[in-house]
Amino acid sequence: QLVDQRFCPRIVEGELRYNCVGDALVGIIHKKPADGGISAVGGTGSFYTYYGPDEVKFKTLSTNFLERDLPKVMPALGLAAEPIPLWWTTDF
Repeated sequence: QLVDQRFCPRIVEGELRYNCVGDALVGIIHKKPADGGISAVGGTGSFYTYYGPDEVKFKTLSTNFLERDLPKVMPALGLAAEPIPLWWTTDF
């Protein structure tokens, strides 16, 4: 299932991609568009910085997401009876 979202003009600051296996955060990628760009996808000159799951600068976001928000994801998608996917990502 795909969840679509509106364009975010602050994309120039970059986005965080949380890589998860089940309910465990396994890595964080800060994806920042090239100067003057509006896309952080690969092949556009964007810059990627890789962090471990326990990166201190993202501790509050990670803790809130994993402990408070994650249990609400599947119900919000109308899939409350289904398990969280084995390998998946979410962006901030």
